[in-house]
Amino acid sequence: MKKLILKKILLLPLLIVLSLSSLAQSINAQKILSLLGMIQYAYVDTVNEKKLSEDAIRAILKDLDPHSTYIPAEEAKEANEPLLGKFEGVGIQFNILEDTIFVTNTISGGPSEKVGIMAGDRIVKIEGINAAGVKITNNDVMKKLRGDKGTKVTVSILRRGSPDLLDFIITRDKIPLFTVDAAYMADKKTAYIKLSRFADTTVDEFIAALNKLKRENPENLILDLTGNGGGYLNRAIELADEFLGERKRIVYTQGVNSPLQEYYSTPAGGWEKGKLVVMIDESSASASEIVSGAVQDWDRGLIVGRRSFGKGLVQKPFPFQDGSMVRLTVARYYTPSGRSIQKPYGENEEDYAAEIINRFKRGENIHADSIKFIDSLKYYTNARREVYGGGGIMPDVFVPADTTLFTTFYRDILRKGVINEFALTYVDNKRKSLHSKFPDIDAFKEQFVTDSSFMKSFFDFAEKREVTATQDEKEKSMAILTVQLKALVARDLWNTEAYFRIINDINPIYRKAVESFYDDSFKRMNIASN
Repeated sequence: MKKLILKKILLLPLLIVLSLSSLAQSINAQKILSLLGMIQYAYVDTVNEKKLSEDAIRAILKDLDPHSTYIPAEEAKEANEPLLGKFEGVGIQFNILEDTIFVTNTISGGPSEKVGIMAGDRIVKIEGINAAGVKITNNDVMKKLRGDKGTKVTVSILRRGSPDLLDFIITRDKIPLFTVDAAYMADKKTAYIKLSRFADTTVDEFIAALNKLKRENPENLILDLTGNGGGYLNRAIELADEFLGERKRIVYTQGVNSPLQEYYSTPAGGWEKGKLVVMIDESSASASEIVSGAVQDWDRGLIVGRRSFGKGLVQKPFPFQDGSMVRLTVARYYTPSGRSIQKPYGENEEDYAAEIINRFKRGENIHADSIKFIDSLKYYTNARREVYGGGGIMPDVFVPADTTLFTTFYRDILRKGVINEFALTYVDNKRKSLHSKFPDIDAFKEQFVTDSSFMKSFFDFAEKREVTATQDEKEKSMAILTVQLKALVARDLWNTEAYFRIINDINPIYRKAVESFYDDSFKRMNIASN
């Protein structure tokens, strides 16, 4: 009976979005309003109307598509922050290390840096209340330290070399969330820019990074969209415009209740000439696929990596009066050639979520010929190259995933956070001497060595965390571990860019991207190079 009641009131929250007068004209709306009255005045038990309503919304959205979602009021602001490109708080990056809040970095120009908080500091009290040794979580920390601009919070810091706790009063402010993770010269001719997502500030960040790299007179550009799950549609369109000449269709959208909308490139563009490679993988989705699809369909650049996620749906936020909202799928998007890259939903939500894992099981991430395409979904690029719809962007140059290094030991230390914890501890113990010995990332990359002594310390550390390795597992994972640990140490000493400048040396997609500028890939694929 309860399930039947839930089904009957599924459309209740839409009354907030749609006109009540128009809804009242429909039979279904009358039934819903009548049922609500029945429950309120005649139902045998007291009901939690808020929970009933939210469960009902989730139930109906579950029957639509995997990307239509409900976000409660208490989560809505936080859910929007990564896309808005800012939040309000104290401006630190942190980790929970040995049940203590460990400051890994301060945001440049942010409130914490201004009052003198430093990387390596441990926050042991917040507003005089103990925050160490109390099993504090990341969510707890954010709730305590985030807050409205202008409000204050007092933290007590334990700092190496200081016998007493140091109290700091931090005035919260707007904190930028950057989406350009790295921007540097991969070699003397090749610029590299990595984007983590498509937020409100992404295009401005990209243009600033590109203009800075242009001082080195690069001939080639790598845009790294691996792991980029998407974001704002308009920012994807603006970014694609940076690479395409005037009046080229970038994408178009259409739905049953959403008329056809076409988006075209403008005369302006920061990299309309020069070789371009876009890196993608199975986690590149949505906005990332709009950019890579437009670049591929116009034969403007080379797409390198593995087949992308396959999200070709457009969501629009519909807010409710209580601050909650629904992100409802309103249209599909199509690449310039007409491809819908949305992958099949599967039989249920679990099938959809497991699709990436199933690709690995089918060997699709290791062997390109394991990926089967449907002839009816064949399309052609501007240069008449064959491309396919129906499930992600297939790269022009396929790079298989290297699974040989991922032993059971390696998976366990990742799962338990041992690698990251060791790097944090190592830097915490040696921060001053490391900065003294390696004044910048270039010196560190060239001179720092993860030698046998360093690795023995790591394996001993892992063993104390109850993760042991056989000699065979050590040998198999050594190549990735030595570089990954070095990259993490660099990140904790400097920033995220330092991490990518080191880890990319063993990234097969990155290495192939650089290599493709110097082999026959562009000529063989008939890709524009100027």
